[in-house]
Amino acid sequence: MRITKFGHACVRIEHDDTVIVLDPGVFTDQEAVAGATAVLITHEHPDHYSPDHLRATDAPVFTIGAVAEKIRTDAPDVAERVTVVRPGDQLEPGVPVRVIGDKHAVIHPELPRFDNSGYLLTVGDQRIYHPGDSLTMPGQEIDLLLLPVSAPWLKISECIDFARDVKAPKSLAIHDMIYSEIGFGIIDGQLKSFLGQREQEYLRLKPGQDV
Repeated sequence: MRITKFGHACVRIEHDDTVIVLDPGVFTDQEAVAGATAVLITHEHPDHYSPDHLRATDAPVFTIGAVAEKIRTDAPDVAERVTVVRPGDQLEPGVPVRVIGDKHAVIHPELPRFDNSGYLLTVGDQRIYHPGDSLTMPGQEIDLLLLPVSAPWLKISECIDFARDVKAPKSLAIHDMIYSEIGFGIIDGQLKSFLGQREQEYLRLKPGQDV
């Protein structure tokens, strides 16, 4: 298995003949979807969803109803490749996937909450969880948490506690375009310290790097 971190919230997972790309948004280079066999989108915000990126691949797209509606408007030529998913659904886009949660984290109480569903993928003997823009618990043990580390809706204390509660042995930083290099130094240090106390590993990759 190969996991490549692309811009912001996008992660590409390659296993055998399967190439799954999660949340290729506007902060992600289009090369992320090259050769994709499936694309999974958590919600409609442009840092997670780009119609141009979906047009750059002929892979099937799996996403929630709100995103499917936007695709029908923004890229009707892609709409026929879209499968609408709901919380609790079990998918097989090359590897087993379970759909988790239904709402975006609260940005501000006076703003409407967007729909958001995360994805738990079983890749070989590894369980990988991408929560999108949420702190929804996966409901089972996982091996790798794709951990949002910076967002208008997120405090570092919430990020740390979410990673601790999920209890994944390893967390890989995503949703990280907001910080400067100085900010990265602070956040990386805090996460390594707090998670390390519980023998949980924290890792942040630059775009294009993989594990």
